[in-house]
Amino acid sequence: MAARASPVADAPSGLSTLGRCLIAAGVASSVCSAALNERDLLRIGLFAVALPLLAALLAGRTRLVVNANRSVRPTRVSRGSPVETNIEVHTASRLLGGGLVFTDALPDALGTSARFVTAPPRKSDPPMELRYPITPRVRGLHQIGPLTVRVSDPLGLVEYERELVGRTTLTVLPRVTPLSGLPDGFGRGEGDSGSTGLRRGPGEHDALLREYQPGDALRTVHWKSTARRDELMVRLEERPWHGGVTVLLDRRVQAHRGAGAEASLEWAIELAASVCQHLLAHGRTVTLVAENGVTLASGRDSDALLDSLATVRPSNQPGLIAPPANGGELFAVLGAVDTLTLDPLIKGAGGHGHAVLLDVRAWAGPHESRKDAGVATPARALTDAGWTVLVGKPERGPDKVWNEFCQRLPVRLGTGR
Repeated sequence: MAARASPVADAPSGLSTLGRCLIAAGVASSVCSAALNERDLLRIGLFAVALPLLAALLAGRTRLVVNANRSVRPTRVSRGSPVETNIEVHTASRLLGGGLVFTDALPDALGTSARFVTAPPRKSDPPMELRYPITPRVRGLHQIGPLTVRVSDPLGLVEYERELVGRTTLTVLPRVTPLSGLPDGFGRGEGDSGSTGLRRGPGEHDALLREYQPGDALRTVHWKSTARRDELMVRLEERPWHGGVTVLLDRRVQAHRGAGAEASLEWAIELAASVCQHLLAHGRTVTLVAENGVTLASGRDSDALLDSLATVRPSNQPGLIAPPANGGELFAVLGAVDTLTLDPLIKGAGGHGHAVLLDVRAWAGPHESRKDAGVATPARALTDAGWTVLVGKPERGPDKVWNEFCQRLPVRLGTGR
């Protein structure tokens, strides 16, 4: 993406700090000469005052035309990936005296601003190429620029600064870790291609039956068949007709620890991004929701989903709200939780959810005073409700968590959809 500037010509001049100090010294010298009746001191004072003023007059009559454009490649990049910034500068006249100082402003998240000092341009000079790399460490939408040029005279008494190029937006996406393996039938609807076999889950009733087993819910008992066979029979409920996976991301500020790119929230976002990308690559429909039940992205558009994760910020939501029931799978990435916080999710998804509980104690900084109880109690509550529970820690990347998840459920390895 390129940004082009309008020409800068006949820009008004201004005295530099050195020029202002020289004028002040000249005035002081002139006053002292009157008090001491020293004509030589008066001449020195007048010269000190006149020199910066003459430099300002000369700079004001000098015409310098500068054109510039900036290109950033790529403008969408994962966190930690390199970005190349190229600035092309054209000058249409000669500059007497000092050189040009170009400064391309960068936010703190992208590093220090780029600064270039060039020799005085001449008409015969080819366009200048100014390049510098950026390695973004923080996801989000970042503004590169503006690009400014500062011109001064040979003595540094006068200088002026003007903006050449505006701002360019750089989208830094969360890092995505490649995953492998997929639990058989995970997120697949009845109408999807390759849909075979049945699994237990909240779905549409059918006439497939089996004998009652301890632990089966009474709501699944098929009473007509039970009366006919004189033994308890339960329905085998088919997988939801409308498949898909709902990925819940817990953004609550009180549920996470750490700061910056190494915070537990960033780990949760990278896990959610990796899982969503993996499921989309396998043809699943993914709905990304926040802890307050708001949908952040939905469908099979990978770019839109990553863009939404790039701008995720912590929220002050006090608790968790169960996402709308759509018959699909629920995969929740949760920070610090207790059994009371988990109640809405357990009631909303029943025993058909999957959760990654972050052990946020491992992310806590030395100055964080909040004490966390750990994941044992909430993990037990979810397991008792029939959920698949995994634990996330800083040293365990998304690929390790996903591999453990696949080991808990039947797996079909490979990359085919």
